[in-house]
Amino acid sequence: MMRILVADDHDLVRDTIAAYLDGADVDEVRTVATLQDAVAMAQDSGSFDLVLLDYNMPGMNGLEGLERMRAANSGRPVAILSGSATRDVASAALKAGAQGFIPKTLSARSLLSAARFMAAGEVYTPIDFMKPGRPDTEGALTRREQEVLRGICEGKANKEIARDLELQEVTVKLHVKTLSRKLEARNRTHAAMIARDRGLA
Repeated sequence: MMRILVADDHDLVRDTIAAYLDGADVDEVRTVATLQDAVAMAQDSGSFDLVLLDYNMPGMNGLEGLERMRAANSGRPVAILSGSATRDVASAALKAGAQGFIPKTLSARSLLSAARFMAAGEVYTPIDFMKPGRPDTEGALTRREQEVLRGICEGKANKEIARDLELQEVTVKLHVKTLSRKLEARNRTHAAMIARDRGLA
């Protein structure tokens, strides 16, 4: 079961995100309004499976806050939340060790999927945010999704793909679901056909 901490100084945003994250496999969602409170909570109650940090909240001081939170959370996944940050900020956050970058415009379902990915150790960035003006669907697949797609094209089962990529089988299933949606594929066989047609795998 997952424990998630949401740190954001806007009450409404914080509560909305917490409600979004209240999925079947999320055991506990805690919320705080400042970086200082987030650091204190991680130190007091033990590290979280995932911490979501608002980029602009009090105490963050740019990406210094990310570093402090990662240390307080024993190096476990910490991601940046933002309603206004640019692609440059998102890239800098990922380079600085963020587990992901979450625009506040993300839908509830996408946010829950992203949280699961990040808690499982995967790095999450919304491709349409990071790559503006990419009309082709190929650009929408992450490197990991391409690796999973290659496994599907080779006729491998999720379990085999998981072993090859050193991932949990449940993580592979999530990748299959998201890449199928991006490719508008009805199932994994259809996804493999589309991939071959487009030279993706």
